[in-house]
Amino acid sequence: MIYPSGRAVWLAVAGILPAFVIALMLPALWYLGLAWTCAVLGFTLIDVVAAPARSTITAEISSTGRVAIGNVIDLRVTIHQQRAAARRVELRIGHDNRIIPLTADTATISLPDTSVTLPFRAERRGIAAVDRLWLRWRGPFGLAWQQTTLPVGHGIAVMPDVERVREQAIALLQSDALTGDLARKRGGRGREFDSLKDYQPGMERRFIDWKRSARHGQLLAKDFEVEQNNNIVLAIDSGRLMCEPLDGMPRIDRAVTAAMLMAFVALRGGDLVSLFSFDSRPRVSTGASRGADRFQMLQRLAAEIDYSTEETNFTLALTTLAGKLTRRSLIVVFTDFVDPVSAELMLRVTGRLTERHVVLFMLMRDEELEGLADAVPETLDHVARAVTAGAMLRDRDLVIGRLKLLGADVIEADHKTIGASLIARYLAIKRMDRL
Repeated sequence: MIYPSGRAVWLAVAGILPAFVIALMLPALWYLGLAWTCAVLGFTLIDVVAAPARSTITAEISSTGRVAIGNVIDLRVTIHQQRAAARRVELRIGHDNRIIPLTADTATISLPDTSVTLPFRAERRGIAAVDRLWLRWRGPFGLAWQQTTLPVGHGIAVMPDVERVREQAIALLQSDALTGDLARKRGGRGREFDSLKDYQPGMERRFIDWKRSARHGQLLAKDFEVEQNNNIVLAIDSGRLMCEPLDGMPRIDRAVTAAMLMAFVALRGGDLVSLFSFDSRPRVSTGASRGADRFQMLQRLAAEIDYSTEETNFTLALTTLAGKLTRRSLIVVFTDFVDPVSAELMLRVTGRLTERHVVLFMLMRDEELEGLADAVPETLDHVARAVTAGAMLRDRDLVIGRLKLLGADVIEADHKTIGASLIARYLAIKRMDRL
């Protein structure tokens, strides 16, 4: 795109008054009044020709590629010129609302500099798209702008506050109880052979090693080590209800943070962890990962779980998830519901899942709703709010009760303690050898 600069416009406007005076005082020589405007136009055309062509200037954007919510990330823009003709290049970065500029999303690069750094703050979790870059420069007279738009396609993974997750997870790992649970070998009905021991009344006969018993002249039974590579699935509901705010932050962001804490601890404990998200249909689905070094990969995939305005389809999502699982797993479902009608389909598919897997529902208490139900009413509007809130809480308790009857575990905790509550239940399930 080529268009006149502000300097050219003001110079052209400055010739209007002299042209009017000439036309008024010397009508026969009215055309002399156009000389100034024609001169400005001529120099503008020369400026266009003398300016560097748009094909000779390119640019690229670089960054670390990931940032935690609330933190600052620097975007570095580097200009490449085939010849140093444009001594001053102005630029503007096109981005979505997941990141916002701290100062401005525009900058100017003057030779001999070839790059500039702009700070942005991450506001919303997800993949922030930096999709285009506008560049413009003027010719030697400064009368015409040359502008070009470059597609960038640069993505920034805006993730939960990973450092806080790490600190909380490390604090839990350093506690005596957790360290002992993850480090010591526990005997049980696992698949990996550990040792032989004397057969005791009450043991199952299928564990007797008849060959070694005959060799030693006494009954010996096989003792198996409980498996440490359990399969953990973190299923996150990203539907409309989970995107509503809770104490100033969407529920889904708090769920993702708790899921990352669970993933960090489980990977450190030798278990297999996979991530699954859904709203009206499955969105993010990963294979099972093992090892602490896979945590960064799960972080980036968690950033791809987007906010949604669609209703959650539990039947499609959980049925799809069940079809992917080939072994008994711990399925942790981060979700929310408001009444038995909307949760009916969830209850049906949960009944089928609990026949083969351990299903754990992670719910966040709605303190605002509880406050409305417990508040002392002063007006009729307050009474109506309290009655409605109390009815919603009773319906919620009804759904939770039905989930427990179906064999599912349910945790309903404050949003500040959901991570610790989840880890405690995860360890309890492992101690009971339910996997």
